[in-house]
Amino acid sequence: MIDLRLLREDPDRVRASQRARGEDVALVDALLSADERRRSSGVRFDELRAEQKALGKLIPKATGDEKAELLKKASQLAADVKAADAERDAADAETQELLLRLGNLVHPDVPVGGEEDFVTLETHGTIRDFGAEGFEPKDHLELGQLLGAIDVERGAKVSGSRFYFLTGVGALLELALVNAALAQATAAGFTPMLTPALVRPQAMGGTGFLGQASQDVYHLDSDDLYLVGTSEVALAGYHMDEILDADRLPLRYAGFSPCFRREAGSHGKDTRGIFRVHQFDKVEMFSYVAPEDSQAEHQRLLEWEKQWLTSLELPFRVIDVASGDLGASASRKFDCEAWIPTQGKYRELTSTSDCTEFQSRRLSIRVREDKKVRPLATLNGTLCAVPRTIVAILENHQQADGSVRVPEVLRPYLGGREVLEPVAK
Repeated sequence: MIDLRLLREDPDRVRASQRARGEDVALVDALLSADERRRSSGVRFDELRAEQKALGKLIPKATGDEKAELLKKASQLAADVKAADAERDAADAETQELLLRLGNLVHPDVPVGGEEDFVTLETHGTIRDFGAEGFEPKDHLELGQLLGAIDVERGAKVSGSRFYFLTGVGALLELALVNAALAQATAAGFTPMLTPALVRPQAMGGTGFLGQASQDVYHLDSDDLYLVGTSEVALAGYHMDEILDADRLPLRYAGFSPCFRREAGSHGKDTRGIFRVHQFDKVEMFSYVAPEDSQAEHQRLLEWEKQWLTSLELPFRVIDVASGDLGASASRKFDCEAWIPTQGKYRELTSTSDCTEFQSRRLSIRVREDKKVRPLATLNGTLCAVPRTIVAILENHQQADGSVRVPEVLRPYLGGREVLEPVAK
């Protein structure tokens, strides 16, 4: 959530942020009104309580009619205090409810607009000309079937559409990717973490995934637990309700977990293969830093993602995501999109978001500096979303006979294998 003091001091900035997101600007005025009622009712309650305490000291000393009058006044004051307390609680609850609906403040450098209004910041690598090489590229599913690596038919039989099996070298390729990604993250100073896939509502809501993103979340009603769509949720909740010492920052974690997404609203999109699925594994970077360091940390996370994709020898571009496509918790987000030959376009492989103090305020995570306590900043960055990375590797490194060249960075994790060979024609 944002700082209420900032809202009071500069409501126009918050309105502009809401407008850039394509969200309801009237929410800002409703929140200002509720906050004013919360503060005024709090003052009213304090005044009545003070009067009640003062009266309580007079009653024992009074006698006769005076005491009767004071007792009558005390009875009325008790009722007024109770009413003021209820009014204060109601205004506070309304303020908190509205505050939780408000997205993070959009960074001023973010391009304004919807999904297609991003700005390309840089491109890396060379897109292969398969025509010049004399063959038509196969898509990842055909390649995966030739390699005995991907089985979507049995995935659908067992679990339904958008589920799959990784088999043989497909399973080994996932493990190689995960180990290589964790090796890079560990070398960069991240603490590797295996995180829970089920979390409580406080963790899911605290990271901002129960607002506009809630339609994509799986919920277990009988246990009131949520299946995470990213280990960001567990990593953010790891220090929930804690005060961290400043000398511990930055804290950097690399979480590996299964991820689950309904893919609501994606009907008809990416129905072939394993690009858009309901369950997948992912290595996620997560940082806790001082608020003034968040932009620099955001650039560091982006550099680690670029290093990873470069090591996989993939052509990719970096985009500055537009305001309407940020998600509630992000102030700014960069995506790295790899070239997918058979689609003839770049598709998202990794993403990194600066969430500033938004999540830490909701999760009550603070930092202690010189006896002062304040919220800190949280950031996240995907290092390896496994299925999409497999898609990009198979398609970009395929050879005319259906085999796939293994990027050098993965070979030590595949027993030195340089090529994945077809097992079926």
